[in-house]
Amino acid sequence: MSAATPNRVALVTGGNRGIGFAACRKLAGLGYTVLLASRDRMRGVRAAEQLQQLGSVLPVTLDVAAPDAGDTLRRVIAANGGRLDALINNAAILIDENRRILDADFGDLQRTLETNVYGSLRLAQAAIPIMRKQGYGRIVNVSSEMGQLAGMGDDSPAYRLSKTGLNSVTTMLAAATRSDNILVNSCCPGWVRTDMGGLQASLTPEEGADTPVWLATLPDGGPTGGFFQSRRAIAW
Repeated sequence: MSAATPNRVALVTGGNRGIGFAACRKLAGLGYTVLLASRDRMRGVRAAEQLQQLGSVLPVTLDVAAPDAGDTLRRVIAANGGRLDALINNAAILIDENRRILDADFGDLQRTLETNVYGSLRLAQAAIPIMRKQGYGRIVNVSSEMGQLAGMGDDSPAYRLSKTGLNSVTTMLAAATRSDNILVNSCCPGWVRTDMGGLQASLTPEEGADTPVWLATLPDGGPTGGFFQSRRAIAW
């Protein structure tokens, strides 16, 4: 970043492991101050310590499913200089992969939507006024091809519904911020070797983090309201 560019600040949810941790590593390497957010305080502290040789990586305790998650984000940003340039909504749960839509459990649906959709929306609602004030912002919602209507199956109903819902949130937020230099996009990281993706997955967490970080660092005039995989637009 040039001397004229403000020190960028990024917050990554689910930053203590997998794709989120890899995204924090990449952003720190690019010179961002990284707020590594995790639900478990000690896991966040340990993860941040592993990256601090790269730059400023600060642990943040944040449960995106909590009703006051937006208030927590505002307090965290205020305590760390008042800037937020990039928000990567990466935290997500998959708890119904063995179910089908005809036996969907409504408790699983509620828990999944609270984390995967409502949590991302809460944080975006808190972040956007900050980004508007500074005239710059990037919001990345980490979605999945399992949320694509074009190839929808009947398995993992709560997870699929949540990712389709997250994509809808993306398009609405993009429409609401189109004149504010705030770019809002969804992405599918691919099949990644994480706790969720499993050991047989084809991509490393670093490869899975490539598109989210690319979207989080788009130049002014970049795309908004899109769905991307491997840095290419894909069908909703």
